[in-house]
Amino acid sequence: MSVLTCVIESMGSSCSRSHSLDETEAAENAKSADIDRRILQETKAEQHIHKLLLLGAGESGKSTIFKQIKLLFQTGFDEAELKSYTSVIHANVYQTIKILYEGAKELAQVEPDSSKYVLSPDSQEIGEKLSEIGVRLDYPSLNKECVQDVRKLWQDPAIQETYSRGSILQVPDCAQYFMENLDRLSEVDYVPTKEDVLHARVRTNGVVETQFSPLGESKRGGEVYRLYDVGGQRNERRKWIHLFEGVNAVIFCAAISEYDQMLCEDETKNRMMETKELFDWVLKQRCFEVPLSACEWFKDYQPIAPGKQEVEHAYEFVKKKFEELYFQSSKPDRVDRVFKIYRTTALDQKLVKKTFKLIDESMRRSREGT
Repeated sequence: MSVLTCVIESMGSSCSRSHSLDETEAAENAKSADIDRRILQETKAEQHIHKLLLLGAGESGKSTIFKQIKLLFQTGFDEAELKSYTSVIHANVYQTIKILYEGAKELAQVEPDSSKYVLSPDSQEIGEKLSEIGVRLDYPSLNKECVQDVRKLWQDPAIQETYSRGSILQVPDCAQYFMENLDRLSEVDYVPTKEDVLHARVRTNGVVETQFSPLGESKRGGEVYRLYDVGGQRNERRKWIHLFEGVNAVIFCAAISEYDQMLCEDETKNRMMETKELFDWVLKQRCFEVPLSACEWFKDYQPIAPGKQEVEHAYEFVKKKFEELYFQSSKPDRVDRVFKIYRTTALDQKLVKKTFKLIDESMRRSREGT
């Protein structure tokens, strides 16, 4: 009996285990099918996602364009995000005034007409105090007392003269804008505006990405753009390589205003020459699937009459330089890649919107083969 009982129990256990294995296998198969279904859905969704790289040298306007995308095609900045820029903007003010103060002292020592860079005794005292703040990692918030000091130093004729030489001193483009808004920036309940955020300067480290739906026909077709912004300084460029794979388009930013400026990281290197070499390097990357007289590159530039005509003439000249470099550096079988040059201003939202509409239309035509 005991043996029989054991056999019965053993058989019962075997049936139970077999039934349990069938249930486990069925569950795993269902889970596998669900995973396969989701992969298929994601693959279909990915077909509508187009990868864009935002490239360019440091200070070329990439991050400002990135912010404009958020304002134009997403929900913009909520109050918490706007407030997060307060410390950045205050730091920009301290950093700017320190650069100008140190620059005035340097120019007073090396320039032939050094007297116009000599600060008044009061300004020197203020400059020393603000320079000490300018080297700190944690900048204090702007208050009315600080603003009085910053404004007094900013208005000193020697500082204004130094500001006019900003191209050789790494003075940020946001300098005048923030100096003209000091009182508002120092209010106790200050919340940065969209314009303030666009002018704010903070170095991009690593890779930042955002996803958005474009305008026009592509939006109706469910197309989505995934835009990557990466640091433009030399030590950040090694992070670019892995982003080239699968890219649909590159938006390369070149700041024309930098033709007479030097790099922050190498003050012997002209920024436009760096941009030229960087553009050339980008064009020669194998992993791409889709593929003015102060500057040596512009030494053959012939100016015309000053005014608006001169601006247009200079733009067309620079545009032609990039077009020539593109055709020179592209392999014969790659010159048929879609290559466009658009003129825009990173701080002008209407122009950025128009530019992205043109990029969107160009990519749509490329996808449709027209």
